[in-house]
Amino acid sequence: MKAILVNDDRSLRWDDVPNPEIKPEEVLVEIHAAALNRADLMQREGDYPPPAGCPEWMGLEVAGVIVEMGDEAKAKSDWKVGDKVCALLGGGGYAEYVAVKYDMLMPVPENCTMIEAAAIPEAFATAYLNLFIEGGIKEGNTLLMNAGASGLASVIIPMAKAFGVRVITTVLSDEIANSIKHLNADRVVVTTKEDISLVLKEELEAGHGVDVAIDCLGGEIMGKCIHYLTHGARWIMIAALAGQMTEIDLKNIYVRNVRIIGSTLRSRTPAVKAQILAELVEKVFPKIEAGLVKPTIHAVLPITEAEAAHDILYQGKNVGKVVLTVK
Repeated sequence: MKAILVNDDRSLRWDDVPNPEIKPEEVLVEIHAAALNRADLMQREGDYPPPAGCPEWMGLEVAGVIVEMGDEAKAKSDWKVGDKVCALLGGGGYAEYVAVKYDMLMPVPENCTMIEAAAIPEAFATAYLNLFIEGGIKEGNTLLMNAGASGLASVIIPMAKAFGVRVITTVLSDEIANSIKHLNADRVVVTTKEDISLVLKEELEAGHGVDVAIDCLGGEIMGKCIHYLTHGARWIMIAALAGQMTEIDLKNIYVRNVRIIGSTLRSRTPAVKAQILAELVEKVFPKIEAGLVKPTIHAVLPITEAEAAHDILYQGKNVGKVVLTVK
């Protein structure tokens, strides 16, 4: 089969690799579409190696069709050859086929295309993990989701809204704010015009401060914003794209009982990931099939144009997910 490999100069090529050999607890998925994640860029640059036992090529989420099953996968699951599935991977999605443990699969939601389904596993699992497991968010709470035009925000914002959460998000320009109107955030803060820390202070003083923040930016502004949260709030750090250093008033943290939580999906055990996917299917898929939550697709390119697809993410041009078609 073919897969996307990284050359010595970090460019990409579509080249021959060995076919996957499935283990007894695995199924073989013929990949129809694979979605991009920022972790793919980090892996391409040598900063985010795949877990042991995973293919060397990138790709954390795919959609496709089961074409072969191991004996244990047949015995322990209800999957069958021909089922349309989407899958969460440790790596290896930029290819024609991938071997996946049976409990890393989810059905393609009834109202989703393969392209849309490919954009579900990593982003929706990350959203669910940080909103409900780490964040413990509840109906009536307020969420701060930084970087509102990101692929993850395009999932987290509508998912939170579908569960009755009030959402504040940040963007860099009025143009970007207009591009994410369909996500229905309650307040969109254009940070080139408004100071987000002052906005959060205003929200807190008005009686509806932030209960959960999901932050992929970090940097200096994180330390300023964390002063203006509700008592017992959770600030969840998932990346630090705006800088790894900040200054925090520690007294404010313990007086307000604020928790700072570091969180990544990729570092979770397979058992934890399987549980997250099971809860996703049970609790979130009905919202997807009711049209309340749906992946936002920014661009679709053939797998042979993976480098151009990566450039969209590198340049920060995407509002929503970028997906590669394989079949």
